[in-house]
Amino acid sequence: MAARAPVKATSSLFQKLQKWYYNAAGFNKYGLMRDDTLYEDNDVKEAVRRLPENLYNERIFRMKRAFDLSMKHQILPKERWTKYEQDVHYLEPYLKEVICERKEKEEWNKK
Repeated sequence: MAARAPVKATSSLFQKLQKWYYNAAGFNKYGLMRDDTLYEDNDVKEAVRRLPENLYNERIFRMKRAFDLSMKHQILPKERWTKYEQDVHYLEPYLKEVICERKEKEEWNKK
């Protein structure tokens, strides 16, 4: 029983650190999600291309709004910031699929 307490405390501390870093990054103040801020290499571009239309449109809206706010030197009201708990990694499954396909293709081309 005593061994479980430090693990829980450590995970709680780690989660607090994650939330702090999420807010310190600042993209949530513009209404962006973590996946909106990924560097757009070829894999990310392909994953974005594979997004369903509604997710793609939501992404574009968030990015245009963030750009507009940035140009005006403004941020969203605090109640409209993206919260750590609300941030969905919507691009991750598509990105994993693209990376897996690319690696598989590279393996195939080596043979």
